[in-house]
Amino acid sequence: MDPFDNTASERASLPRNMIENSMFEEEPDVVDLAKDSSAFPAFPALDPDEVTYEPRSSRLLVRGLGENDLDEEEEDYESSARLLGMSFMNRSSASRPTSSPYTRQSPPRTCKRPSVRSMVAGVFILVFVTSISMMLYLLPECIFSKAGCVKPNSSTPLEVVYPLASNGELFPWTELRLPASIWPRSYELTLNPDLHAMTFGGRAVIHMTVEHDTKRLVLHSAELNITKATFKLTDGKETDVKVLEYKPWQQIAVKFPEELKAGQRCVLTLEYSADLSHTYDGFYNSSYSDQNGTTRVLAATQFEPLSARKAFPCFDEPAFKATFLVRVSRTPDYITLSNMPKAKTTDLKGGLLLDEFERSINMSTYLVAFVVANFTCVTKNVSNTLVSVYSVPEKKEHSTYALEAASKLLQFYNDFFDIPYPLSKLDLVAIPDFLAGAMENWGLITFRETSLLVGNQSSPLDKQLVASVVAHELAHQWFGNLVTMRWWNDLWLNEGFATYMQYFSLQRTFPELDIDNSFLTMRFGAMAKDALNSSHPVSTQVNTPEQVAEMFDSVSYEKGASILLMLNATLPEGQFRKGVIEYLKTFRDLNTVTDDLWYSLTQAQVPPEHQSVSDMMNTWTLQKGFPLVTVSRKGNQVTLTQEHFLLSADDSTHASSLWYIPVKYVTDTCVSSPDCVKVFTLKNETDTLKVGESVKWLKLNYRNTGFYIVHYGVEGWAALTDALKTDAHLLTHEDRASLIHNIFALSRLGRVSFRQVLSLMDYVTNETDTSPLTEALTQLTSVYRLLDKRQEQGLVARMREYILEHFGALMDSQLWGVEESVSKQELRSALLVTACSLGRPSCVEKAKELSNFNATKGQTKIPGDLQQVVFNVAGQSEAGWVELLVAYRNTAYDSEKRKMLRALASSQDTRHIAWILLACLRGEFIQTQDLPLVISTVSDGFAGHLFAWDFVQQHWDSIIEKFPVGSFAIQSIIKSTTSQFSTQAHLDQVQAFFSSLKERGSQMRSVQEATETIRLNMRWMDSNLATLREWL
Repeated sequence: MDPFDNTASERASLPRNMIENSMFEEEPDVVDLAKDSSAFPAFPALDPDEVTYEPRSSRLLVRGLGENDLDEEEEDYESSARLLGMSFMNRSSASRPTSSPYTRQSPPRTCKRPSVRSMVAGVFILVFVTSISMMLYLLPECIFSKAGCVKPNSSTPLEVVYPLASNGELFPWTELRLPASIWPRSYELTLNPDLHAMTFGGRAVIHMTVEHDTKRLVLHSAELNITKATFKLTDGKETDVKVLEYKPWQQIAVKFPEELKAGQRCVLTLEYSADLSHTYDGFYNSSYSDQNGTTRVLAATQFEPLSARKAFPCFDEPAFKATFLVRVSRTPDYITLSNMPKAKTTDLKGGLLLDEFERSINMSTYLVAFVVANFTCVTKNVSNTLVSVYSVPEKKEHSTYALEAASKLLQFYNDFFDIPYPLSKLDLVAIPDFLAGAMENWGLITFRETSLLVGNQSSPLDKQLVASVVAHELAHQWFGNLVTMRWWNDLWLNEGFATYMQYFSLQRTFPELDIDNSFLTMRFGAMAKDALNSSHPVSTQVNTPEQVAEMFDSVSYEKGASILLMLNATLPEGQFRKGVIEYLKTFRDLNTVTDDLWYSLTQAQVPPEHQSVSDMMNTWTLQKGFPLVTVSRKGNQVTLTQEHFLLSADDSTHASSLWYIPVKYVTDTCVSSPDCVKVFTLKNETDTLKVGESVKWLKLNYRNTGFYIVHYGVEGWAALTDALKTDAHLLTHEDRASLIHNIFALSRLGRVSFRQVLSLMDYVTNETDTSPLTEALTQLTSVYRLLDKRQEQGLVARMREYILEHFGALMDSQLWGVEESVSKQELRSALLVTACSLGRPSCVEKAKELSNFNATKGQTKIPGDLQQVVFNVAGQSEAGWVELLVAYRNTAYDSEKRKMLRALASSQDTRHIAWILLACLRGEFIQTQDLPLVISTVSDGFAGHLFAWDFVQQHWDSIIEKFPVGSFAIQSIIKSTTSQFSTQAHLDQVQAFFSSLKERGSQMRSVQEATETIRLNMRWMDSNLATLREWL
């Protein structure tokens, strides 16, 4: 899945080095096990092989078996006994009187010897306190049950305390993860949506096998009204069964009077009804206005990560793979789509039709999908696969580029992975109302319209976006669908690989799209996210739904892709591809963990060197953050030292971390040829290498393929700065961009002065390449915006002058006609958006000349890469804003529509700001799916940033009704509204607001990121305001 905003510039929210956060720990409620519970019936001990995750949000504090010790993954979750002890302690303290009946006496002026009684009492108190302390120390080793504290590994089974189901009976399961005693093998699903009543009925027939003896069947269901349930063993009699529901965990269960035996096969049939969801997950309704202004309704699905359970009862975890036979009813004027080709259509009563699809291959529940709509398509046959792109009828002509891209990329992946795409059809569907960028449902990939539809005359930049998203989702058909991560803690195996492959594949299939600059920008963004203490390892423990949702972030996607690039650049030629093919073929149709990938890549070594890939890569996936490599030199000896690059707002010391770092470097004696590149492996905290005495400077991290930052010291930075001032193109464009990125990051860390930063910036007046120029603009603009929000108006004016002084000549030299080069389009767009936003007269006047577009038809002849700057300028006047709004409502081009929306949201008129925020939240004129984009754009402006923050606080409950807590949309909203604060007053306000939310969002990792970022902004301001006043 691609949850991110649709353009690289939108993903790179500013300031760039403000990051993503680790989760606050969630303290569960406590059940009082001390009360007499003899009235409760006893349940059998849990199966020893069943899942033993213990979520923080659990209300159930007792493990199933005393003999199960905590494994490493569970150590982060407190034991039942510890929580119970805390509960008793809290109650004890709460019961104490708040005031004492005794009054304090003035101390005597002379010192008396204590009496014997006093000494005995003191000793007694000391012994008592010591005993209590020892008991509390040992308490976590206990497991509480009705029998008291039982030692681990005791042979006495425990009587577990179970939660209450919705009907008041005991629910027979105590974990958020499902038991593994019964395994689904196949589903038969029948869905009957009513698009007028916005409801649907369903029937699920689940065929299962019993893996371990058990008396219970537990699976997932959410917001479904189950009306009938039957159960039967193979060749047995079908009987009605009672279904228990525990809503907090979205689980249902059936209890059996006699044990089901391992090896038995059984069938559960459930009939149910539900409302079509009004959010963006589950089986939800959507709508759009056709060319006649008529509202058309459709229904679509979005199940990743945990929402298949909202459409049908199921074992909704990635490891529970099964086959699916899907039937969906419809009216004759609609079509239905699902993962597999349609097998047949049957007439139903009332003029309805029932479409039945072929049985799927083995897959996880989150990949199931179905759509009911009046779409049309364009098709093409590619290597025995029918590729189709579906859209609303009015936009059929915008589908051809996506069809071309998908066909070409499908053939590339077939060849590269040496495994043909396993289905006979591949549908790509543009959904008018869709939250994520796209979703990789097997055989039925769903997209936002802006991510799939583009006009034939659209700019190469717009086509680059569509090709990127298509490449990402097609890569998932192998990485994620064919081979799937076992649990969401290894989400990066899906998303990191798909992200890497989208760039890798486009470099080879569409070189004219020049994707390298976007890939480099993405890696810089990933490092920004990962530099905070609130980050998390690539592979990390998750359990609750909120924690699962927060895994869909740049660490899983972009850092995952970055470390795969580093690995591929490190391994011998061909080993990476060979290992990937081995991985896919070995684990086809199965679920994996990260070590499975490392094992396959290790086995692919030619010749075998017995060097484990996991030795290197575990240092990148099992610990958060990335290294800072510091270079120092004496003569011909160069010392490299590594440490954790950790932005922290306090001066506390942090535990040391070590990475296995493949250091690629060049020197001034040999730069331009790939043969100049030397490799050094840094495994220890410090190591040395030798260079020639004549070497003047070294540039580490050649072409920025490594995921680390380099500090060259005062002399090293001076030497590199002088070299670039002498020859601006001495290094590769990636190396020049990385020097700019690194020195700004080091300034934020406090390792270099801002004077050194500005000294390096002096060379950019001679720079001409896109990546270093856009990186410099991004970094300087982030500083400008921080100063602007801080209301340092004198410095804001001087920073504006500084930017225009260094980039003004290049801005003025840009032509406003058609430009074919994608790289030049990227540069021109960045330069002119910045120039006009800073009020450069030549830019504003030219943009106004081009802004004479047809407001009625919403059509323009403005080159695609110039549309954003032209729309932005138009939106700053009252008349221009109104015309832009009319054009937004009428235009048929989705890429153009999104640019208009950003321009509307960039207005500095508070009346316009208030209107667009509320209209977007309500879904009036502007789809609610675009609310994160609107809030982010409003927050960038001086007039809007406080307005946006107040809006989020005021409408928080409405926002989280639309977007799940922890989702990428919520992460984006929190970051965009808080990341430019830099005062204690704003920090206090942010902390107070999110603390008040409690279960409505207070414990999200993105909240910790927000407060951490504000503290860092405050520290940066304190450290650099004086320098800025002196040097600007």
